[in-house]
Amino acid sequence: MLHKEVARLLNEQINKELYSAYLYLEISNYYQEKNLAGFQNWYFVQAQEERDHAMLFMTYLQNNSESVTLDTIKAPNTSFSDLKDPLNAAMAHEQYVTKLINNIYDAAFQEKDYRTMQFLDWFIKEQGEEEKNADDLCKKYDLFGSDAKGLYLLDAELGARVYTAPSLVL
Repeated sequence: MLHKEVARLLNEQINKELYSAYLYLEISNYYQEKNLAGFQNWYFVQAQEERDHAMLFMTYLQNNSESVTLDTIKAPNTSFSDLKDPLNAAMAHEQYVTKLINNIYDAAFQEKDYRTMQFLDWFIKEQGEEEKNADDLCKKYDLFGSDAKGLYLLDAELGARVYTAPSLVL
């Protein structure tokens, strides 16, 4: 049985991950409206990943005989003034999610909940990748975004991203 505080934080993380999916769907829609199908695709795939992260947290709680409580997911409150704004918003959001995961890990550590810590190890590694990807996108946009040909090629590169289900074994 999980410690109550650890279970509460894990349960909250389900909704945070679902919010992340909503945010990335909003960014995907923004780029669709700007006729950047590659950017749209990249964030659509990102939304799928975040949804899967929520499912992993849910399954972990269920596998540990904990109840899952789904809460309201607020619509993202965003307005973007240029093509770079969503990239910056995604970077800031990934840094926020990293802090959330670290807080859960810290709570598990305080309770000597090694099983949950091991489960969270995958998410800690994943967040490192998520932050690097977000940072790389910002940097690539800074390099190529002001040049129409460069933006076209970057959009084509992002359009090649395909969804891959997470490989975490529960």
